[in-house]
Amino acid sequence: MEEISFKIIVADPSHKKYSEIITEEMANSAKARGTGIAKRTPAYIETKMDEGKAVIALTSDGVWAGFCYIEAWGHGKYVANSGLIVSPEFRKYGLARKIKQEVFKLSRLKFPESKIFGLTTGAAVMKINSELGYIPVSYSDLTDDQEFWKGCQSCINFEILTSKNRQNCLCTAMLYDPLAKKNQMAEMALREDFKKDLKLFDRWVRLKKYVMLKLNKTKDSALNLFL
Repeated sequence: MEEISFKIIVADPSHKKYSEIITEEMANSAKARGTGIAKRTPAYIETKMDEGKAVIALTSDGVWAGFCYIEAWGHGKYVANSGLIVSPEFRKYGLARKIKQEVFKLSRLKFPESKIFGLTTGAAVMKINSELGYIPVSYSDLTDDQEFWKGCQSCINFEILTSKNRQNCLCTAMLYDPLAKKNQMAEMALREDFKKDLKLFDRWVRLKKYVMLKLNKTKDSALNLFL
């Protein structure tokens, strides 16, 4: 594989020219994964650049390679690193991990006391989060900000989320709490094992998908008996 040099920096207004390709790749990636969460407009991405709440990856030649931004919820009590995307051309260089590391640092800088959380169906993202100190948690540990949950409405699995009273879905919830003691974090289920082997994440994702979809189909079949 050819060696490519990347620079990952805090995005600013000079990077607005990349907003359309960023949102286009976000949409393409969501479609490929079979989800529709967090559809964003170029204008929204540009707002994050104006606010200094995003990181962007570029090649030494100025070619866009990746992006991720920060969202704050519950009056800043919770923060999410959202919209992680890497250009298909650069997806075998470990760039997603580097971008996540940088946006995590930026989140800690801007919101030092906030809990950082994420919802994902991606095994690779789960592993990266675990390496950063996130732990798997229940949905009740996440923000109750209604604006955040509205972002799930465009996902094809939104019906599953609502049927579970917003307590579970195909996504796995993960949380980084800056105020938690290190020994408490280490004792939480899955974290240390998951850090060792990506296959564990993958099996977890596939198992959860199987169980959740099977339960949903069973529910639909039961309802059809009364129609």
